[in-house]
Amino acid sequence: MAKKEMEVVKGLDIEKYMGRWYEIASFPSRFQPKNGVNTRATYTLNPDGTVNVLNETWSDGKRGSIEGTAYKSDPKSDEAKLKVKFYVPPFLPIIPVTGDYWVLYIDEDYQYALIGQPSRRYLWILCRQLQLDEETYNMLVQKAKDEGYEIDKLHKTPQANPPPESEDAPKDTRGIWWIKSILGK
Repeated sequence: MAKKEMEVVKGLDIEKYMGRWYEIASFPSRFQPKNGVNTRATYTLNPDGTVNVLNETWSDGKRGSIEGTAYKSDPKSDEAKLKVKFYVPPFLPIIPVTGDYWVLYIDEDYQYALIGQPSRRYLWILCRQLQLDEETYNMLVQKAKDEGYEIDKLHKTPQANPPPESEDAPKDTRGIWWIKSILGK
């Protein structure tokens, strides 16, 4: 049976969406270390209307990060279907990798969001706070299930309180987390 087209947010206020988001849960992916904690994304609006994306995660006490750019898939559409482009590997950025970033749900105050993409292989629950109450979390999980996601793959992301500061953490300058993630470690 073919899966129905996913519903995405319409009329996303990109300026309200900017700032820091903490990963509450996600599907494990080869792009993130399996033992990653304190994972977060910081979005900053560029003068040309694109968005600077900074993804950070901590693994074995070291900060790994990658920067990219997000932009609307179809500038004429009011749907929150974005493309995100990163250059890999992060320590020698030469190969562009582009992925879909669809905002499937966001609350009216822009405090928590459900992010997915058309293949349903990737899913993120994001929040402006380090924790999300169980009722809201369960509501977002149900929305993901309603969109055809296999929610049993969802993994909660540990977040330290207070969160680590980027400047204080030793950086993984060799990109070891990225190489390990490609190898499935």
